[in-house]
Amino acid sequence: MLRRFSTNFAIFSMLMDGLVVIASLLLLSVLRIWMNRFSFIATISGEVQFPVWLNFVFPLVWVVVLATFSIYDSKKFFKIVDELSTLTIASFIASISEAGILYLTFREFSRALFLMIVIFSYLLCIFWRLIFRLIFRLRKETLNYGQRILIVGVGQEMRKIEKTINSNLHQNLERVSILDLKVFSEYMSENAANCPKTLELIREEVNRTQASDVIIAFPRNTADWMGAISSGLEDLSLGVWVALDFYDLSLANTYVENLGGLPLLDLRAPALNEYSRILKRVFDLVTATLIFVLLSPLLLITALIVLIDAGWPIFFLQKRVGENGRLFIMIKFRTMVKDAEKLRFQVEHLDKNGALIHKSRNDPRVTPSGRFLRRFSLDELPQLINVIKGDMSLVGPRPELPYLAENYNHWQRRRLAVPPGITGWWQVNGRSDRVMHLHTEDDIYYVENYSIWLDLRILIRTVWVVIVGRGSF
Repeated sequence: MLRRFSTNFAIFSMLMDGLVVIASLLLLSVLRIWMNRFSFIATISGEVQFPVWLNFVFPLVWVVVLATFSIYDSKKFFKIVDELSTLTIASFIASISEAGILYLTFREFSRALFLMIVIFSYLLCIFWRLIFRLIFRLRKETLNYGQRILIVGVGQEMRKIEKTINSNLHQNLERVSILDLKVFSEYMSENAANCPKTLELIREEVNRTQASDVIIAFPRNTADWMGAISSGLEDLSLGVWVALDFYDLSLANTYVENLGGLPLLDLRAPALNEYSRILKRVFDLVTATLIFVLLSPLLLITALIVLIDAGWPIFFLQKRVGENGRLFIMIKFRTMVKDAEKLRFQVEHLDKNGALIHKSRNDPRVTPSGRFLRRFSLDELPQLINVIKGDMSLVGPRPELPYLAENYNHWQRRRLAVPPGITGWWQVNGRSDRVMHLHTEDDIYYVENYSIWLDLRILIRTVWVVIVGRGSF
């Protein structure tokens, strides 16, 4: 029996993708003559002829490129949105690679046929993955039958790990337990090596819970505990993992400058160097302008819907905090009643930790048309104007409300180091389900790991998130 998180399934996936490409190549070659009826496709007579080696090279290139994007590592893609967005990028790169091979070797190959082959291959790759996800779900497929996880550490990091595991792997685990060493403070000391009682306590908890895996979750300033616990569990037959503390990221992006032979550590190096900034701006300007032109009919229809349902004004203009704290006016289609800002007290409340929550799934201020626009994120489209003007980027941290940004902690201000975006890492990892100002670590992850490839991945993933409709309110 195939299991999703197994080596056999990875090999099976490679074979399936290879067979999909071969099937597309052979089937569409037969159907190519049928395409002659379309006036915009060149007419060919007789059977399509191409070198036999293409039957081997095409699937090989496709599988190799997908493997480069780790698409066969199932543990990386618990969420279908992640897998499909990565598959989209990888398929695009594979298609370009195959087109390059044809250009250099066999230019007589029908362009219409090639386009149909890559599109059909991509759709079939999606189709069989969806089928197997459904099979695994019905079968209650698990990561490791009987797997029991024990999280050991102190502080809020453990709770975040527990929440992430339970939300993504709830069907894949038998049990998740927590051992908060803060409760056993009498066993703790500054030197982990001087705390044999703590190690004994952990071993006892491992035996009590029959844990198959242990996740160590400590802040960075207690790194010695990670090594001590890991060493103390070496003789036990279980997996040991270390959860990296990603809360204190404000100094993560540092560079060494050489000044006359003297190495200096720059703690305030810009998040984007000049090359990255130019590349990002050119990409934003070209892409946003193209999207704006292509979607202009949709923008007009949306504006008409807002006008009929909610009246004038059509647009909602609001001050937001941009790069380096600079204020700008963000443009959106209006989805709330007039003067909604004056009524924000109706939905604002404090959560159990005393943090301010300013959004609600059942916000009474949202108009009927507004709920529709928010469901498909159509209210965000006017921000393409902000991107063209240079106030925003297509991808980046969401522009924060000034009164919320004023209460940022020091490390949270790192998210203001790049231009704000229409979409970003936070949006594609939960959107409104996870309040932005309480999850700035997602935006900081983007700041510290920026690349044009990450932007492309987020943009494609955004499309899938909107289709799924997760967290849109």
